[in-house]
Amino acid sequence: MEHNSTFPIKKSELDVLRDEASSYLKSISWEQGSRAKNKDKDAKDESILLYLSKANNGSSASTTSVSKTILALKKRLLPDSVAIPILLNQTLYAVQEGLTLGIWIKDSYYDASGLSSLNERKSALDNDGKREYESKMQTATAFMLFASAYKILHVLKPHASDDLSVMKQKFAGIPELSLMSPLKGVSCALFYYDKYLAHPEIIKSDKDVADFTVVYFEALIAEISLRRSSLEYTETILDRTYKLENSDFAISGWENTFQGTAKSIEFNKIQFEQIVGNRDAKHFARRLTERMLSYDFEAKKNPFQELGGFMPVFMGYGIPGTGKSMLIAAIATRLKAHCDNLDIPFLFHPMPDTLISTFQGGSAEKMVDWMKPMQDPTKLIFAPIDDAENNLQERTAQGVSAGVKEVIGVFLRYTEGAYAVNYGNSSIGLFTNLPEMLDKAVISRVQGRFKIDGARTEHDFLDQDHLWWRKLDQTMPDFVNMQGPNDYKYLQDQGLASNMGEILNLTDKPTELRVFDAYDKAEKQHKTNSHLFYATLYKEIQKIFPFFSSRDVRNIQSAVSLRLTDFDLEQSWFDNPETYFKKDYNTKFNMLQELMKSNMKGLDFSEIRRQEVVRYLDNVATIADTDFKRKVDARINQLNIETKARELFSNDQ
Repeated sequence: MEHNSTFPIKKSELDVLRDEASSYLKSISWEQGSRAKNKDKDAKDESILLYLSKANNGSSASTTSVSKTILALKKRLLPDSVAIPILLNQTLYAVQEGLTLGIWIKDSYYDASGLSSLNERKSALDNDGKREYESKMQTATAFMLFASAYKILHVLKPHASDDLSVMKQKFAGIPELSLMSPLKGVSCALFYYDKYLAHPEIIKSDKDVADFTVVYFEALIAEISLRRSSLEYTETILDRTYKLENSDFAISGWENTFQGTAKSIEFNKIQFEQIVGNRDAKHFARRLTERMLSYDFEAKKNPFQELGGFMPVFMGYGIPGTGKSMLIAAIATRLKAHCDNLDIPFLFHPMPDTLISTFQGGSAEKMVDWMKPMQDPTKLIFAPIDDAENNLQERTAQGVSAGVKEVIGVFLRYTEGAYAVNYGNSSIGLFTNLPEMLDKAVISRVQGRFKIDGARTEHDFLDQDHLWWRKLDQTMPDFVNMQGPNDYKYLQDQGLASNMGEILNLTDKPTELRVFDAYDKAEKQHKTNSHLFYATLYKEIQKIFPFFSSRDVRNIQSAVSLRLTDFDLEQSWFDNPETYFKKDYNTKFNMLQELMKSNMKGLDFSEIRRQEVVRYLDNVATIADTDFKRKVDARINQLNIETKARELFSNDQ
């Protein structure tokens, strides 16, 4: 569902509510439900759940104070310190800010949903009115608790440990959740939070206080998510975004981006020169890194998006063993090095292998968790999907699991449509040996594509061997007693091309037969430098490949735009980031426009358009044909084996 309006949360409005929030921290009263009380009666005495269920010492309601518990913790953990330790302070602050924001969100829901007026006429409501009142109260409470927990995580996540697995093992869940009314909701949530904090096994250090608070409020969000489907009157939650002024904090419906606060994955450092051949791929990868680095963190957009040179989704394909994994590592290496140099946060975010789940809906959930961080505008994100045909396989093929279909559904929704947010700071790369097995809708999202074809020339093969034997040569000079080439310096061909034209000087006419025929037909009717030529060509292509659509035409247009922005950024910009990278958005945009104009002087638009169309259509045909060809080859192979077996069999007789 699309969020159609943004409402500001004003700091001044929050200031008024802060006293109410701190009063909850000073004292709340809660009477445990019988189910929570009786939980875990049979377990050993030191069980945390049993401890929680005895929390009221038998009386009906009990009063607790989170702020007192935190002061007691300070005495227990740091008896000699006068000031409250910083992490205890931050935790208390986070919880107070969270509650303040939750109260604001609740008030906003009361007004937007009509609950305020129901509340005023409470005594005069008929049965339907009472039902609506109770139902809206539950939704208000759930949304308030969700918003509070979300804000607490926003403030505390940066201070908590990266790995919370130990704390999660100690945590035994939240025994009950009350959505009866906002007051009961807050009291219940804070009551159990406080009981855990006071348990000596849970908190051993001040860091544990922050860690536990994150684990507890993550669990609270999960509990609310489980009940979301039973909540009614949520329209005024789903149709808007609340944004805290002068801050990057926002609440959009029930969206939880913390599921996606991803940590960068380790990778092997590889330089482009260590990859043999793959000129097209290396060139593409270099352009991708330069474009991502141009992203502007203040404006939250990328000048290359405006110039038409940015690719949120791209694809590298080629036969096995040509260096896909090396290329992924090389892109990550290059991005990371530049980001470190420019002091920019970088996230290497490959798709996990364990994405497809056997549970109904489980794969979609994991895929959402993986796609979510791509919407974080505060870092550069490179998200490769290696062996993409495993998780994004053609949905109509036989035996494709429900999990794959879920994953593709999420992928399509997040790459185009209401959920798709692209600031120009993240790029998803599909890497595959079998592009023909990818789902057609997924392929149509791909805006840049390149071949990963490994070694292709004599020099490539020379260099590939050289990279292997030079290690021996370094450890034992003269051991490799072989003659080198006279007129070639090792690795000189493995540098980067200065533009696509160098790599493409060979695409004159289509190489795929059916594309060639269509091209020929169109050329007989119109000159290749007339617009009608392309209209005719596309119509012919559509007759051969019915799945060719206006999405493909858009992809061709973006490929042409990529070529027009196919220029090197000045080396001095990297050496001295102040000259370009650290400039404001408009200055960067103007500098790039100048560079683009001077680069275009030697280019011929109609020729570039023709080259890119030929390249794209050849590509479409290759992918379509390969599938058919692979099936034919397999069948031929089978027949050959049978024929040979018959021969051998009759010879033996």
